[in-house]
Order: sequence, then C-alpha cells, then structure tokens
Amino acid sequence: MLINILKAVIFGIVEGITEWLPISSTGHMILLEEFLKFDLSKEFWDMFLVVIQLGAIMAVVILFWSKLWPFSTKEKYFIKKDIIMQWFKIVVACVPAAIIELAAGDKIEEMFYNPVVVAIMLILVGILFIIVENNNKNKESKINTLGEITFLTAFIIGMFQVIAAIFPGTSRSGATILGAIMIGVSRSVAAEFTFLLAVPVMFGASFIKLLKFGFAFTTMELGVLITGMAVAFIVSIFVIKFLMDYIKKHDFKVFGWYRIVLGLIVILYFWLVK
Repeated sequence: MLINILKAVIFGIVEGITEWLPISSTGHMILLEEFLKFDLSKEFWDMFLVVIQLGAIMAVVILFWSKLWPFSTKEKYFIKKDIIMQWFKIVVACVPAAIIELAAGDKIEEMFYNPVVVAIMLILVGILFIIVENNNKNKESKINTLGEITFLTAFIIGMFQVIAAIFPGTSRSGATILGAIMIGVSRSVAAEFTFLLAVPVMFGASFIKLLKFGFAFTTMELGVLITGMAVAFIVSIFVIKFLMDYIKKHDFKVFGWYRIVLGLIVILYFWLVK
C-alpha cells in the first residue's frame, strides 16, 4: 500500500502544477501513468484521473472565495448582485462542454485518451500560444475586469473549453485562457475567469465519475484518492499564486515552448521505444 500512496503523492504534485498552468493536467497524468502505474483497477484509474482534480479546485475555492460567494453580512446589501451575475456567466460558459461530456464523454475517452493525441495537442496548442502572444504584443486589452465579461464573451470562452473536453493534451485552462486572450480579454482576467469556471466544471465531472464508479472503495483506493487530492490542493495553492504574479509581467509563450518540447519528446519516445 505504501508504494501506491507514494505514487499518489507524485500524481498529486503533477496535478497541482499542471491543472493551472496552461500545459494540460490530464495530458501529463496520462503520460505519467505510462511510467508510474498504480497496482489498482482500470476503473479506479479512470475515476482517479478526474476526481483528483477536486483537490486542486478546492484551492480556487479558498483563494477566490470573495469572488465566488455572493452573500455578505458586512455590506449594505446581503446579496452581491455582481457575483450572482458572474455565476450566470460561468454557467453559460459551462454549457457547451457539459453537453459534449454528457452526450459522448465515454466515447471521447476511448477514442482520444492516449499519448499520441496528447503529444499532438501539446504541440499544436503550444504553437497557437506563441502565435497569439506575438500577434497580441503591445495591443490593449478590451476587457480588463471580470465585470466587463459579457454573456457572449463567456459563451465564446466556453466554446474553447469544448476543445479541451474532447482532446486531452489541449489543457482546459490553456484553451480558455487562449480563447479569452484572442477575443480581447487581458491575461489576468482570462486566468481568473478560467479558475472560477473550473469550479462547477470539476465538481460536475467528479460527481459523474464517482457515480459511475460507485462508492465501494477499498481501503487502499480511498487512501490513494485522498492522498492525491490533498497533495494536489496544497501544491495548487502555491501554483495559482505564482501564476497570478507571473502573468502581471510575462506572457504565456514560455508555456507554448514547453508544450512543443514535451510533445516532441513524447512522440520520439513512443516512436523509438514503443
């Protein structure tokens, strides 16, 4: 059991880092599993791959609580209308990916959840990041606060999230941040909205996976899952703070180059070794 717990710690660290940086958490988890397999059932792994993200998402809930919780006893108005409106926009952004997941989630996993697709999407999205950042250099952002995001803007960002829902290696955060920047949202606001958008997405996806798996965990399975989630939570706290500070002075091109290099390494590995 100790070996599986240690593996869960490693997976938690990788999840906590890659969930928020635009480099694909699911892609990295699939690739890591090639070298670090759990001595557990495939059904558990399929569930673990999604539910471990709950640990990471709780970091967003803690760090962005004031932008998520619409009720207040300290201000004149008990209900913060701007946050209520923000939640409506988040729901609108969730709709496209939710429809895809409910309609064809299992088929998508069977078709695309493999290292080759991950590698291709790592490279393609990496190239797109570099192109978009170069084109947007010295351009003024049209949307510089969360309140300026319209329902149409939220829906468009949600459409970019569909790409990530279909193709592992795209990165949910990467797709939504990239899409937001392309339509004129500032980097910091794009990142914030992406973090907030992750809350219902991850809770919903995890709930569905848990229902499909059932709640009859073995002691080992429960230990592995809790460990992975706890580590992902702790690491995510630091990574989110780092990213929000980083994008105040830097663009996302470094992540684009990282994706390209990693994608090429994966392709070479599976071509030469596999």
